Amino acid sequence: MTKPSVSLIGNGKMALAIAQGLKGVYTIEVIGRNPENLDKFEKALGTTIQKTPLDDAMCEGKTIILCVKPANLMEVSQKVHGRAKALYSVLAGTSLESLHLLEAEGYVRTMPNLAAEVGLSMTSLTGDSALRNEAIALFGSIGMTVWLESEKELDIATALSGSGPAYLALIAEALSDGAVREGLKRSDAMSLMRGLFKGFGELIQTTHPALLKDGVMSPGGTTAAGYGALELSGVRHGCMEAIRCAHEKAKKM
Repeated sequence: MTKPSVSLIGNGKMALAIAQGLKGVYTIEVIGRNPENLDKFEKALGTTIQKTPLDDAMCEGKTIILCVKPANLMEVSQKVHGRAKALYSVLAGTSLESLHLLEAEGYVRTMPNLAAEVGLSMTSLTGDSALRNEAIALFGSIGMTVWLESEKELDIATALSGSGPAYLALIAEALSDGAVREGLKRSDAMSLMRGLFKGFGELIQTTHPALLKDGVMSPGGTTAAGYGALELSGVRHGCMEAIRCAHEKAKKM
């Protein structure tokens, strides 16, 4: 059975993460400026792709995922030709109206995250309702999806699930550093942290965070002591401010 095809414009980290999630289901074309970088992309992906120089790009009738930097949108729009069947954009803070620089039958803004490379992205979507089912199916190949009703909501989602891996990476590193400071070997601290995140990732799918916390925190116990330190240090406020600041930045891009 012939695989459906999808074309990615851009060959950066997010494009590679998306391609890793899609490669088992779709035939992939990658469009980019530098042939050498396209070769590196193919090697990193571990499967054969169609490599197309940006100057030769033809989008007529194709499903396009736009993965360039927002500042490069104008340049790309001047080099690609043809009317795409559907244009999906992962460009943060770039409006649906701006995407009309490229011709397409329909437009959808998306915000996957880096976990796409292991098929566990949390992708938010919004745009032309006629593409809703197709968009959910396409990005469902790389993880979970949520269709949102407005671009405002997508910008907030960008701050949460799009940027979230960086926030969680900071917390993961800090918790490991704390264990090392108390005397645990680095390798053991990292193993424990990874196991913690893996188990928590499953639990949080079905249990409210407050209930998880209450289930661990016994009166006067070790968790209560540590939790108090987190509150005293303003971790809750810091997380909320991270979302606010990232949202504000997304609106200004």
